[in-house]
Amino acid sequence: MTEDDTQQERMQASVDRVALERLNALNTVGTISYVLHLIVAVGALIPGGQFGPVLLVAALVLDLVKRDDAQGTWHASHFRWRIRTVIIAALLYLVTAPLWALFLVPGWIAWLLISVWFLYRIVSGMVRMNKGLPMELPT
Repeated sequence: MTEDDTQQERMQASVDRVALERLNALNTVGTISYVLHLIVAVGALIPGGQFGPVLLVAALVLDLVKRDDAQGTWHASHFRWRIRTVIIAALLYLVTAPLWALFLVPGWIAWLLISVWFLYRIVSGMVRMNKGLPMELPT
Protein backbone atom coordinates (compact mmCIF):
# COMPACT_ATOMS: atom_id res chain seq x y z
CA MET A 1 0.00 0.00 0.00
CA THR A 2 1.42 3.36 -0.98
CA GLU A 3 1.45 6.54 1.04
CA ASP A 4 -1.09 8.09 -1.36
CA ASP A 5 -3.49 5.18 -0.77
CA THR A 6 -3.14 5.56 2.98
CA GLN A 7 -3.78 9.30 2.78
CA GLN A 8 -6.84 8.77 0.57
CA GLU A 9 -8.22 6.24 3.04
CA ARG A 10 -7.76 8.72 5.90
CA MET A 11 -9.48 11.45 3.90
CA GLN A 12 -12.37 9.13 3.06
CA ALA A 13 -12.69 8.10 6.71
CA SER A 14 -12.78 11.77 7.69
CA VAL A 15 -15.48 12.51 5.09
CA ASP A 16 -17.50 9.49 6.27
CA ARG A 17 -17.19 10.63 9.89
CA VAL A 18 -18.41 14.14 9.03
CA ALA A 19 -21.36 12.72 7.06
CA LEU A 20 -22.26 10.41 9.95
CA GLU A 21 -22.05 13.28 12.44
CA ARG A 22 -24.34 15.36 10.18
CA LEU A 23 -26.91 12.55 9.98
CA ASN A 24 -26.74 12.01 13.74
CA ALA A 25 -27.31 15.73 14.35
CA LEU A 26 -30.27 15.71 11.95
CA ASN A 27 -31.66 12.62 13.67
CA THR A 28 -31.43 14.41 17.03
CA VAL A 29 -33.22 17.48 15.69
CA GLY A 30 -35.84 15.27 14.05
CA THR A 31 -36.42 13.33 17.25
CA ILE A 32 -36.83 16.52 19.28
CA SER A 33 -39.25 17.92 16.72
CA TYR A 34 -41.29 14.73 16.46
CA VAL A 35 -41.52 14.45 20.27
CA LEU A 36 -42.73 18.07 20.53
CA HIS A 37 -45.29 17.38 17.80
CA LEU A 38 -46.32 14.16 19.54
CA ILE A 39 -46.94 16.00 22.83
CA VAL A 40 -49.08 18.51 20.95
CA ALA A 41 -51.00 15.76 19.11
CA VAL A 42 -51.74 13.79 22.27
CA GLY A 43 -52.64 17.00 24.11
CA ALA A 44 -55.14 17.85 21.39
CA LEU A 45 -56.97 14.58 22.05
CA ILE A 46 -57.14 15.01 25.83
CA PRO A 47 -59.85 17.38 27.10
CA GLY A 48 -58.10 20.20 28.88
CA GLY A 49 -54.74 19.07 27.51
CA GLN A 50 -54.30 21.91 25.07
CA PHE A 51 -50.87 22.97 26.31
CA GLY A 52 -49.49 22.53 22.84
CA PRO A 53 -49.53 25.83 20.95
CA VAL A 54 -46.21 26.98 22.40
CA LEU A 55 -44.62 23.57 21.81
CA LEU A 56 -46.05 23.46 18.30
CA VAL A 57 -44.59 26.86 17.44
CA ALA A 58 -41.24 25.81 18.94
CA ALA A 59 -41.21 22.63 16.83
CA LEU A 60 -42.22 24.52 13.70
CA VAL A 61 -39.51 27.15 14.22
CA LEU A 62 -36.95 24.39 14.85
CA ASP A 63 -37.97 22.67 11.61
CA LEU A 64 -37.89 25.89 9.60
CA VAL A 65 -34.47 26.88 10.95
CA LYS A 66 -32.85 23.46 10.53
CA ARG A 67 -34.41 22.25 7.27
CA ASP A 68 -31.61 23.72 5.12
CA ASP A 69 -29.13 21.55 7.06
CA ALA A 70 -31.00 18.48 5.80
CA GLN A 71 -30.84 19.31 2.09
CA GLY A 72 -29.51 16.36 0.13
CA THR A 73 -30.32 13.81 2.83
CA TRP A 74 -33.32 11.58 3.51
CA HIS A 75 -34.04 13.79 6.53
CA ALA A 76 -35.18 16.60 4.20
CA SER A 77 -38.38 14.70 3.48
CA HIS A 78 -39.13 14.54 7.22
CA PHE A 79 -38.71 18.30 7.61
CA ARG A 80 -41.13 18.82 4.71
CA TRP A 81 -43.53 16.25 6.23
CA ARG A 82 -43.60 17.95 9.65
CA ILE A 83 -43.89 21.48 8.25
CA ARG A 84 -46.69 20.50 5.86
CA THR A 85 -48.50 18.59 8.59
CA VAL A 86 -48.56 21.68 10.82
CA ILE A 87 -49.66 23.99 8.00
CA ILE A 88 -52.43 21.65 6.82
CA ALA A 89 -53.68 21.06 10.38
CA ALA A 90 -53.68 24.80 11.10
CA LEU A 91 -55.70 25.46 7.95
CA LEU A 92 -58.16 22.68 8.80
CA TYR A 93 -58.60 23.99 12.35
CA LEU A 94 -59.12 27.50 10.99
CA VAL A 95 -61.68 26.39 8.40
CA THR A 96 -63.64 24.33 10.93
CA ALA A 97 -63.48 26.93 13.74
CA PRO A 98 -66.88 28.43 12.81
CA LEU A 99 -68.48 25.07 13.59
CA TRP A 100 -67.66 25.67 17.26
CA ALA A 101 -69.52 28.96 17.21
CA LEU A 102 -72.51 27.56 15.33
CA PHE A 103 -72.75 23.98 16.50
CA LEU A 104 -70.75 22.61 19.39
CA VAL A 105 -70.90 18.90 18.52
CA PRO A 106 -69.90 19.21 14.83
CA GLY A 107 -67.03 21.49 15.86
CA TRP A 108 -65.86 18.97 18.43
CA ILE A 109 -66.10 16.09 15.93
CA ALA A 110 -64.24 18.04 13.23
CA TRP A 111 -61.41 18.98 15.59
CA LEU A 112 -61.22 15.44 16.94
CA LEU A 113 -60.81 14.07 13.41
CA ILE A 114 -58.15 16.66 12.58
CA SER A 115 -56.31 15.83 15.81
CA VAL A 116 -56.38 12.08 15.07
CA TRP A 117 -55.08 12.78 11.55
CA PHE A 118 -52.31 14.98 13.01
CA LEU A 119 -51.35 12.25 15.49
CA TYR A 120 -51.28 9.64 12.72
CA ARG A 121 -48.97 11.79 10.59
CA ILE A 122 -46.59 12.44 13.45
CA VAL A 123 -46.43 8.81 14.58
CA SER A 124 -45.98 7.49 11.03
CA GLY A 125 -43.23 10.03 10.37
CA MET A 126 -41.47 9.22 13.63
CA VAL A 127 -41.58 5.48 12.90
CA ARG A 128 -40.14 5.97 9.41
CA MET A 129 -37.39 8.28 10.69
CA ASN A 130 -36.40 5.77 13.36
CA LYS A 131 -36.14 3.13 10.61
CA GLY A 132 -33.92 5.48 8.59
CA LEU A 133 -36.51 5.84 5.84
CA PRO A 134 -37.58 9.00 4.03
CA MET A 135 -41.20 10.09 3.88
CA GLU A 136 -42.78 9.34 0.54
CA LEU A 137 -44.91 12.31 -0.21
CA PRO A 138 -47.89 11.85 -2.54
CA THR A 139 -47.36 13.42 -5.93
